[in-house]
Amino acid sequence: MRERFNSPWAAAGFYLFVILFIVMTLAPLFWIFRMSVIPSAAVSSSPADLWPGVDKTGKCDLPLIGKFTCPISYETVLADEDYKKGLLNSVIIGGITTVVCLVIGSLCAYALARISFFGRKPLLSLVLAIAFFPAVAIIAPLFLQFQAFGLIDTYWAAIIPDTLFALPLTIYLLAAYFRELPADLEEAAKVDGATTWQAFWKVTVPLSMPGVITTGLLTFIFAWNEFLFANSFLLAPETQPATVIIPQFATIYTTDYGAQAAAALIMTAPLVILVLFFQRRIVSGLTAGATTG
Repeated sequence: MRERFNSPWAAAGFYLFVILFIVMTLAPLFWIFRMSVIPSAAVSSSPADLWPGVDKTGKCDLPLIGKFTCPISYETVLADEDYKKGLLNSVIIGGITTVVCLVIGSLCAYALARISFFGRKPLLSLVLAIAFFPAVAIIAPLFLQFQAFGLIDTYWAAIIPDTLFALPLTIYLLAAYFRELPADLEEAAKVDGATTWQAFWKVTVPLSMPGVITTGLLTFIFAWNEFLFANSFLLAPETQPATVIIPQFATIYTTDYGAQAAAALIMTAPLVILVLFFQRRIVSGLTAGATTG
């Protein structure tokens, strides 16, 4: 790394690129935060007023943000019962989807990683290809099937398609991680009297915990942020997740963009906390393929 940046111009260019990348990444989040704490009139102003004007009332006027009216949008969101119920629904749908994907995905991934059979690699590629299938193409047939089985407006109407599209990535990531674990550890457990099932759950899974946590977190984030299936199959507020509730902060004549921005930030906060809490395991899980030998 030091040899690459012997030239001060190369080092300056690298750090400039890093700074620009960080700014471009954080700019949307900053803009949403700004929308959530400024008056509604300022949100819909055209052109957008990035720099705040003079506050003649003497109230707080923050740089780059403007007149600080934070409690208004957040109080609107936190007082909305449908939104609070939507957050709980998101936890239920995301949690069940994650558990189902990890249980089924770990078994499938273990078989693909340890058992040699004809067509194993093409099968793994086919599994991953399912994740790239356009979800909108199956909305109509899925709706008819769920309606026939009485699943519309139930959690399973969102859990089933979420699992369908999250499971391929779960299998692919766990299979890559299981392949890097020494098979000798499982053989040693079998010598001591453990069955293949016991060796998997008591040896392989605990040793694969960084990869399992990373995969589970990615699955949960996918299910937490999913909108298309939830908006199509969950029509009652009692089962709708927060992603479907957020656009409903509007009337026929107006849209409360500040409340929508505040609701989006509140919904993002749990994901940020999860990532920060499992940061070390996520890093070790993502880099396991390069460090395990």
